Amino acid sequence: MRIVGGFLKGKKIDFLKSKTTRPLRDFVKENIFNVINHSNLIQVKLENSNVLDVYSGTGSFGIECISRGANRTTFIENNNTTLTILKNNLNNLKIEEKSDVYSEKTNLFFKRSGNENKFEIIFFDPPFAENFFIDELKMIKNSQIYKKKNLIIIHREATSNDEIFKTINILLTKSYGRSKVIFGTL
Repeated sequence: MRIVGGFLKGKKIDFLKSKTTRPLRDFVKENIFNVINHSNLIQVKLENSNVLDVYSGTGSFGIECISRGANRTTFIENNNTTLTILKNNLNNLKIEEKSDVYSEKTNLFFKRSGNENKFEIIFFDPPFAENFFIDELKMIKNSQIYKKKNLIIIHREATSNDEIFKTINILLTKSYGRSKVIFGTL
């Protein structure tokens, strides 16, 4: 897996090869950034933004944000094996100073963060088989950890029929093979 844009373009990042994880494919990732940078519906700029990468895995999305000019990325990942790979990726790319890594359950992070952290972009990539993430979206909304101008990006299974429209304002939905990417605001 490689970084597809920015000052780290072409650099390799390690990922976990397992049946329980699914790395964000480069094609999907590139298309997400095309939407962020070129859609008239998106009011948030990636450059100098603070990014929250929820269920970050090995950090593919958040690292890409740093490479493309984000000010800082906060990663939330509680799987120890994946967390080790994430930290190694940040270390190998020498971008630890632009990163915060939390090894805890997402709901604990949302409860604890409150007003201390404000994010312009939130990337939400829960396991496809799970639907508890809608409650977590509500927690994000209630925690006020986002700025007035914000963008939430949710990566789901293309066939999923989640009722997230009750929680976020959906701006755009794109499908890429098995993946569905929802762009919205809180």
